[in-house]
Amino acid sequence: MADQIARNLQSRGHEEAVEGTAEHIWKFWDPRMKAQIFSDDISGLSPIAREALERLRKGQEDKEQAVAEFNAVNEVGHCDAG
Repeated sequence: MADQIARNLQSRGHEEAVEGTAEHIWKFWDPRMKAQIFSDDISGLSPIAREALERLRKGQEDKEQAVAEFNAVNEVGHCDAG
């Protein structure tokens, strides 16, 4: 399905197709579908679909790391809850 989305958007040019594919997957795919594709080997996908999924994976990893960072006393920029 990721390849179909990428194929539909490829006429927009590579960068816009990657962004559009990533956006579509993020907004419209069920969380279970995203979890499944993030755990799958994506090497067989088209370059656009593969790059879109790599960006989404990277963004998810960045968010998970940011949530785990906490402030020192009087430091700003991270969550100090908990």
